Amino acid sequence: MSLGATQARAKVAVDGSRAAVALTLGFPQGPGAAASTREAVAAVLSANGLELASLEMTWRIAVHAPQPGVSPLPQVRNIIAVGSGKGGVGKSTTAVNLALALAGEGARVGLLDADVYGPSVPTMLGLSGRPDSPYGKMIEPMRAFGIEAMSIGLMVEQDTPMIWRGPMATSALTQLLTQTLWGSDTGGLDYLIVDLPPGTGDIQLTLAQKIPVAGAVIVTTPQEVATMDARKALRMFEKVQVPVLGLIENMAVHVCGQCGHVEHLFGEGGARRMAEQYGVPLLGSLPLQQAIREQGDHGVPIVAYAPESSAAACYRETALRLAAMLASRPRAPMPIASSLMGE
Repeated sequence: MSLGATQARAKVAVDGSRAAVALTLGFPQGPGAAASTREAVAAVLSANGLELASLEMTWRIAVHAPQPGVSPLPQVRNIIAVGSGKGGVGKSTTAVNLALALAGEGARVGLLDADVYGPSVPTMLGLSGRPDSPYGKMIEPMRAFGIEAMSIGLMVEQDTPMIWRGPMATSALTQLLTQTLWGSDTGGLDYLIVDLPPGTGDIQLTLAQKIPVAGAVIVTTPQEVATMDARKALRMFEKVQVPVLGLIENMAVHVCGQCGHVEHLFGEGGARRMAEQYGVPLLGSLPLQQAIREQGDHGVPIVAYAPESSAAACYRETALRLAAMLASRPRAPMPIASSLMGE
C-alpha cells in the first residue's frame, strides 16, 4: 500500500545513513498490515539513500466529515455505506467480510443491515434469536466474530415478509441506527458498515439526507450490465454530496479448483474502466470462489473461516485501502470539549 495515499504523520531522526521513524496512521494496522507498512517505509528511505534503523508505529482513527447538514453520531466515529446499483453482485457478502477484515486489523467495527426487505446479515454471521433491550427503548447489538451487528432480520421471524411502504422502511432503518447501543462495551465504534439494499430508492435517500455518512463504497461485477447500474449509484451519492471512497469489483476472476484454470466469467476490467471514467479509486478486485458462497450460507464468512486463504487476503487488502482512503478525507469539526479531551 502506498503511504502517499494516506494522511500518515511521520517523524524521522537521521543518524548518518540510518533513520529512526515514528509513524502515526489514520487506519488500523494488524501484524500483517504492519509488516507491509514497514516494507513501504524502508523502500521510501532506500530511495533516498537511507536505511531503516527502527520504526515506531501507532494508529488512531479520526472522525471524518460526513455530508453537509448532518453531524457524526456520538458513539460512531465513521459510517461507511456499502451500496450497489443492482442486486446479485455480492454486496452483502462483501460488506460482511470487509467488516470482519477491519476488525481483524484491530478496529472497533459494527455492521448495520439496512436491507429491511431482504435482510441477509443474520444468516451470514450465523446469528439467531432476538437482541436484548435492557431499558425497553434501546437495543443491544448482537456480536459475532469480533463485530457488532444489527438487522431487522433479528427482530422478526425468518420467513416474515416486510410489506412496508417507503416511509415505514426508512423509519425502521433510522430506529435501528439510532436506538442501537453501538460500542457500549468498547467506548464507541471506529467504523459502522451499513449494508444498503440495491438500487437508489427511499432507504438510500434517507441515508444520504439524514444519516452522517463519512464515505460510500460501490460494489459491482465486471460485466457491462452491472457497471451501468453501479454508475447510477455513484451519481446518486455524488448528487447528495456523500463522498465516494471507491469501487470494489466482486467476482472478478474464477480459478478452477481442479485444474487452476483462470476465467473471467463476468468479463474483465469493467470496474477499472468505470473508476477511470469517474475519477474514483478501484479499491480491490475480489475473487469468485465457491468457498466464499458456502461459508456465507453456513454463517462463518470466509475471512473468519479461512483467514490465511487468498480470498481472505483480498478482503483484507481491500478493507485497508478503504480505510486509507477514508483517512485521507477531511476530519469533522470537533467541539471544544472533545478537543480538550484529546479526541
